[in-house]
Amino acid sequence: MVDFSDFDLGRGSRRLHVHTLVKLRWLALLGQAAAILFTYDVLGFSLPIGPCLLVVAVSALLNVALRVRYGRVNQLDERPAAAILAYDIIQLTALLYLTGGIENPFSMLFLAPVMVSAVSLSGWITMILTALTIAAASLLTATHYPLPWFPGASLQLPLVYATGLWTAHVVSAVFIAIYASLVALEGRKLADALAATERVLAREQHLSQLDGLAAAAAHELGTPLATVTLVVRDLEKQLPSAGPIAEDVALLTQEVARCRNILGKLTSLGGDDGNILDEMTVSLLLEEVVVPQRDFGVKITIVEDGEGRQPVSRRNPAILYGLGNLIENAIDFAASEVRIIARWDANFVKLIIEDDGPGFSPDVASRIGAPYVTTKTDRRAKSEEGSGLGLGLFIAKTLLERSGATVSCANLPPPKSGARISILWQRAQFERGAKLPAAPPERAIG
Repeated sequence: MVDFSDFDLGRGSRRLHVHTLVKLRWLALLGQAAAILFTYDVLGFSLPIGPCLLVVAVSALLNVALRVRYGRVNQLDERPAAAILAYDIIQLTALLYLTGGIENPFSMLFLAPVMVSAVSLSGWITMILTALTIAAASLLTATHYPLPWFPGASLQLPLVYATGLWTAHVVSAVFIAIYASLVALEGRKLADALAATERVLAREQHLSQLDGLAAAAAHELGTPLATVTLVVRDLEKQLPSAGPIAEDVALLTQEVARCRNILGKLTSLGGDDGNILDEMTVSLLLEEVVVPQRDFGVKITIVEDGEGRQPVSRRNPAILYGLGNLIENAIDFAASEVRIIARWDANFVKLIIEDDGPGFSPDVASRIGAPYVTTKTDRRAKSEEGSGLGLGLFIAKTLLERSGATVSCANLPPPKSGARISILWQRAQFERGAKLPAAPPERAIG
């Protein structure tokens, strides 16, 4: 069904926007300058004010340079972004070295660059920045200026406590790097899956719109073809009925008639008159999605169990692709047979897809339909690119729900083995936009 090789799945954007990064750095620099001045001027603590402000000023100049170099709209590639975050760690290390080292309460800010990297950059860059953070924390534990304190007094924390602070920083950096990376990865996967869904649906809608374009082209070609037809008929009347020229005219007449038939078929593709290509019953819908799946060694049985007239829907690429993906998934897991049961009444239309495979495993059952949740087998060619990503059920569920359906998944009740997927529509929703046959006249009750 869907070929995921066209989509860059699981490789979401790994770039930092310069504008966002510069704003974050200005916020950090303002906070650093305010903390230094408050400690020195308001609290009256002793600290090397000159070197501290110099460190902040250098970072401010770098921010200005970033704005001039990249502007407001450009995005940074991974390496420049990693270099800037590494500089931020080094800058904070220099500032903390001058103000008490690991004992400074603001040493927790070491975690900020690691967090930004984990969310926006690749795993190996995050690992490097985490290692740099740990090295900086180790250096600040071993050597640093005294912690700013009241004049004439000093505060010296025990080595055991300083070691505990170092341990807390290391554990926090590693934990945040792993946790934020995993959360960001899941977010990127979900965004990629949604993008794939949108592109699949847009592609099918584009193919449907080609019918209308073909009909318009046929309509435009109809007038010159009619002129050619009149000229050919005049030639038939004027030329003798025998001879090579007469044979050519007869051949031309046949080809003109053939062109008229082709244009007639093209015109019917884009018509809004309820033709069979625009609307389909449940039987035709199921047959169309099942035909491509009959060559994989699994028996496919269709059971129709409805009350009254069959539901009729407009040809909907979302429904066709959604059902096709679900049936394909059932075939992948089935041992020998897939059953498709169609039920309908005056209010509802329900399709049930059952297979005789192992069913959904307990750890997957609660997350069926989420992107990148899969236990897919390789009944089909193992080289099929994109298989096993867990996007089939996700895309199918999304497309069908957009058509108004409710999709539910469960295992067959014991002693049976296998999975069951149910798709339920309100009948009015399923038949929306279709031109329904007129209801038969009611008989008078005598």
